[in-house]
Amino acid sequence: MLEIVIASCNDGKIEEIKNYSDHLNSKINWLTYKQVEGFPEVEEAGSTFLENAKIKASAIAEYTKKMVIADDSGLEVDWLGGKPGIYSSRYAGKSASDYDNRKKLIQNLKDAPYSKRSARFICSLVLWDPKKGMIFKTSGVCEGRIGYTEKGTGGFGYDPLFTPEGYDRTMAQLQPDEKNRISHRGKALAAFCRFIENF
Repeated sequence: MLEIVIASCNDGKIEEIKNYSDHLNSKINWLTYKQVEGFPEVEEAGSTFLENAKIKASAIAEYTKKMVIADDSGLEVDWLGGKPGIYSSRYAGKSASDYDNRKKLIQNLKDAPYSKRSARFICSLVLWDPKKGMIFKTSGVCEGRIGYTEKGTGGFGYDPLFTPEGYDRTMAQLQPDEKNRISHRGKALAAFCRFIENF
């Protein structure tokens, strides 16, 4: 059985990774920050989602000496020139809550008509071996638009504001299985699961 550390302290992200890969429970024993004493806080100093995923994965792998999965993901809004991008989780400040970030996004889009509120969630995901380095990488994208008000209580982050292309509900209004099929992280995790099945 593979022992893989999830390089995140975001409980929502951890839950999504575990739920998506639950059919691999006989192959993977997931470890999180709750099982790793002194789980290090890693500064995301990269300029792209992929760079940040690699930074997190390599640092946690070096600390734990175990295989690590890491993803960096965020929201790009066209009206804002691609922002918040890699700064999505700290858009309203380093210690900002999800609500703070959403509130700032709504404010910054107050003059944008719905036709111009196109956006996409992006996820870069890597699997890191402590001896071999990066042994797998993939990415996923989910196109959609940003609404004017929050809708739904599921998910996390910007989910209550983001309506995926072809849907009339926000990510936060979708059932977890439905969200996983179309989300940026779901697409990346689908590729990861295929890799593990053949590992």
